[in-house]
Amino acid sequence: MTARWLRQVSLLSGPGLDPAPTDVLIAADGAIAAIGREVVDRAADLRLEPVDAGGLLLAPALIDPHSLLEDPSNGRAESLPSLERSAVAAGYGTVALLPQASRWRDSPDALGLPPLQTGLQLPLWGSLSRAGAGEDLAPHADQLAAGAIGLAHDATTPPLPLLERALALAEMGDAPILLAPRDRALSQQGFVRESVEALRAGWPGDPALSETLPLQALIALARLHPQRRLRLMNISTAEAVALLAALAPAERPLASVSWWHLLTDSGNLDPTAEGWRLEPPLGSPADRRALREGLASGVLRAVAVHHLPLDPEEQLLPLDQRKPGVAGHRFVLPCLWQELVVAARWPVAQLWQALCFGPAELLGMAPPQLAVGSRSWLLFDPGRPWSARHDGFAAQAANQPLADAELCGQVVAVGLNPRIWRGPVPQEAGGDPAR
Repeated sequence: MTARWLRQVSLLSGPGLDPAPTDVLIAADGAIAAIGREVVDRAADLRLEPVDAGGLLLAPALIDPHSLLEDPSNGRAESLPSLERSAVAAGYGTVALLPQASRWRDSPDALGLPPLQTGLQLPLWGSLSRAGAGEDLAPHADQLAAGAIGLAHDATTPPLPLLERALALAEMGDAPILLAPRDRALSQQGFVRESVEALRAGWPGDPALSETLPLQALIALARLHPQRRLRLMNISTAEAVALLAALAPAERPLASVSWWHLLTDSGNLDPTAEGWRLEPPLGSPADRRALREGLASGVLRAVAVHHLPLDPEEQLLPLDQRKPGVAGHRFVLPCLWQELVVAARWPVAQLWQALCFGPAELLGMAPPQLAVGSRSWLLFDPGRPWSARHDGFAAQAANQPLADAELCGQVVAVGLNPRIWRGPVPQEAGGDPAR
C-alpha cells in the first residue's frame, strides 16, 4: 500500500462519538499518520493527491468476543493463516478464541499459537474444566498467568456444583468467566426454537426453557458472587432477554448475541439454505425482534461472530449428524449495516457499540480509539456491491451461510493489512474515482 490522503472521510474515533468528516493521512505501513488540518501539509510533502472519501467510514477495527479454531496449524476446516487473512480483511482487529480445540486449551502449555503475519489480536479463553469435560476444575490461576483472557466452557452450562466451587475458590480473580446458558437435557432434541413457524415447517422444537432455566441459575450464582465477572454467551430467546431486562443494570451480566440470530430466524430462512444447524438453535421472528431490541437497549452488550468452521466432508453430513454452527467474519458488518443502520435507522455509533466497544467491554479490554499511530482500523464503503463467491479473502470454512450471495457494503481497506485496497483512487490518477 502507498500512503493515501483520505479527503473528508467520516471518522468515528471512539466510543460515545458520532462520525465526523475530516481529512486523514494513512502511511504506507497502514498506520494513521495525521488527522485534520495537518494532513494537507503532510500530503503535500509526500506529493499525494487526495482520495475522495466522502461516504466512506473510517472506524476502529471490529472485535469478535468468541469464536473457535480447533486446529490452528493443520485444520481442514480452518487454519490460523486462513482465519487471520479472512478476519483481517473483514475488518476485525481482535478475535478471541474459545478453549475448544483438537488439544483443549486447559493448561498453560496449551495456550500458545503459531506466529501471525499481521497485527491481529487473538486472545485465548482458558478452560473452566479439564478437557472441557465438566468434571474437574482446570488450573485457573496458571492459565491466566500464561496469558488467558478469562475462562470459558463449551456451548452448555457447566455442572452447577463445579461452577459454584470455581466461583468460591476464585482463582480467576477479576478475569471474566464466559458461559452459555443452555441445558441440552431440556432441548427435547429440538432442531429450532419452539414456535408457530417451526410447527408449520414440521421442525422439532427446542423449548425456551433449555435457555431460561440455566440462565436463572447463572443469575443466582452471579448474585451470590458479585465480585466475579460472569459473562453470558449467545443469548437467543425473547424470554432470556426479558429475564435480563428485569435485572438492575448493576446486577446484569454482560451478554453476547450471535450475528446470525440477529439476521435470520425460522420464519425467513430458506429451508434448503445453510445456517439452520446452530447451538443455541435458530429462533422465531419474535425471538429475533427481542434480540435486536435487547441489543439496541443495552441489555445485550456485544455481537459475536462465533465462527465455527466445518470442512467440506463435515458440511455434507445430514444436519442431525454434523456439528452446529456457521462461519464467516466477512458477512457480519455488511449484513448488520443493511439490517440495522439502513433498515432500522440505527446510528453508526450504536452499531459500533455492538460490534466493537461492547465486545471490548465483555473481554475486559479498553475500548479502542483511533489516533495518530493507530493501525487497528477499517475503511468501510456502505454502498459498494460485491460477490461473496468471488471474494479472494474468503474463509476456508465450508459452512458459510452467504457464500454465494451478492452483498452491499464492503470493507475496502484495513490498517492491519496495508496490501488490501478496494477503495477509490486519487482524483488525478484517472479512472472511476469511486472504485
